[in-house]
Amino acid sequence: MDARLIAIGDIHGCHAEFAELLERIAPGRSDQLILLGDLINRGPDSLKVLDLAREHRAISLLGNHELRLLNFRKTRDRSLLRETDEETFARLRPEDWDYLEHMPLTHHVPELQTVFVHGGFLPDQPWDQQPAQVVTRIQVIDREGRPRKRADCEDAPAWADLWSGPPFVVYGHTPRPEIYKLKWSAGIDTACVMGGYLTAYILPERRFIQVKARRRYFT
Repeated sequence: MDARLIAIGDIHGCHAEFAELLERIAPGRSDQLILLGDLINRGPDSLKVLDLAREHRAISLLGNHELRLLNFRKTRDRSLLRETDEETFARLRPEDWDYLEHMPLTHHVPELQTVFVHGGFLPDQPWDQQPAQVVTRIQVIDREGRPRKRADCEDAPAWADLWSGPPFVVYGHTPRPEIYKLKWSAGIDTACVMGGYLTAYILPERRFIQVKARRRYFT
């Protein structure tokens, strides 16, 4: 079997679902696991997720949840904190901080014309020159062309709706009840931590695999 790229959407501490999905996929030694950020927070066990990621030699991309904790660690600015940040922050071990600090923003596979990222990109700028605060957080684009959260700009189009490629983009961050597959992108955050599904997208075969959340962990 040829080597596979296995992208998995936002895990958010859902260790049991992550383990079940890996069992179903059965990654081989030549396969590469790519986790699309937000491995931590909200769910039942962020540390077990990080342990599994290391065990499987995953390329884990920087998500907005990891970025927020890293920024808080540097600044101790409590205004940065959200939801379950403090609980996670208190439990992270030295090896976890080292892992978070070495998370790349993107992973580019030129031979497949594909790039993996947590949030997405502004369509009018080179994708590989966009900063962390854009590519880890963007969901929609407002009338002025600025990246915004979906909740703050409900009528704005999703960035993926305006992305015409290449490259093809595989991303998470924007939870939806179903996979959001377009010509030049695939959004695979299917809201596992909110009781949805944990989704994997496997290349080069372009196949999706999902497992259902055991329960709703976060509202």
